[in-house]
Amino acid sequence: MTVTRRHLLAMSVGALALAGIAPALAQTVADSPELYAGEKAAYEAALKEGLVISNNTGPTWANWNALFGAFQRRYPGMNIVYNDVGSGVAVNALDRTKARPQVDTIYYYGANGIDAQKRGLLTPFKPVNFDKLGPAAKHADGEWFTIHQLEVVFIVNKKLVKNPPKSWADLLKPEYKGSVMYLDPRTAGVGQVLTWAANFANGGAYDNLKPGLDYIEKLHKSGNVLRVVGTTPYAQFVKGEIPIWINYVNDGLRAKFVDGLGDDVEVISPSEGTAAAPYTISLVKNGPNPNSGKLWLNFIMSDAGQRLFAEGFVTPSVPGVAIPDAVKARLVAHSKVELLDLTKAAGQSQALIDGWAKAALGQ
Repeated sequence: MTVTRRHLLAMSVGALALAGIAPALAQTVADSPELYAGEKAAYEAALKEGLVISNNTGPTWANWNALFGAFQRRYPGMNIVYNDVGSGVAVNALDRTKARPQVDTIYYYGANGIDAQKRGLLTPFKPVNFDKLGPAAKHADGEWFTIHQLEVVFIVNKKLVKNPPKSWADLLKPEYKGSVMYLDPRTAGVGQVLTWAANFANGGAYDNLKPGLDYIEKLHKSGNVLRVVGTTPYAQFVKGEIPIWINYVNDGLRAKFVDGLGDDVEVISPSEGTAAAPYTISLVKNGPNPNSGKLWLNFIMSDAGQRLFAEGFVTPSVPGVAIPDAVKARLVAHSKVELLDLTKAAGQSQALIDGWAKAALGQ
């Protein structure tokens, strides 16, 4: 899906209000202090292109809509368009068009970023705050870098589920027949992460996928899985069409606190523990608008951009970013969180995907 500049400008006021954005950021780059040294020069270079094409940044995911609006308000004359296809699909599509890429930046689950780097699809770029990231959170030359992390939880519509599950074991109970939805690991990073989470929760490890795959097989054979989908079904959840959604925490909190579901939604971190995924972004090799891509990536990694992730209930990657107390008060407590090791996860990603297809679909 793409969006026009007019549409984004119309959305920007609502997005800014929703995010509680600071007045300084609501101003343009021309009439406020720089967010980082060299911001105005970067803007002038980008303005000659006037467009950034942001791959795989769906507006309802990770508070991207607020970042789109803030970016366009701060940088008059800059247009931004996006799509929402899933991490694996985004990398494969970029690979097919690598002779003449049609996108400037690409965002994905971290293991897919490593895959894209190995395929030679990316170009080095070190944005603002790059040096604050730990070694495991970035490619040494800047071909990918982590912008936030997300934790897997159960998001439950209490109108449809009277006794919400508290654990991975609970999800296997007959009372949840036809109630569970999640994203396909073959097309979406969250599908891989929840499979890792189930694996760790059942005693598995990076070199031992069997416990998690056995669990996935049991879950599907129980009849409790309503369906597996390719892209985020957030709108369907808000409409009341999904009883239990295994997904990232930010979507549950957004539905609860922002989009009106309130106490009808319960966001539960499973008692056995969960997994958190680093999400990364990159500048595309030979992208059509390189200066605009750099301006966009710098904005995302600035303190202001990182704070917008936090205000969308997403954990920022840059240490020390101030998170409003009102946001902190709404966050979910986790009994145990395993932050994925990108290198280890990437090394096992194909085995995980193939194993999932066999366990869940019998393929």
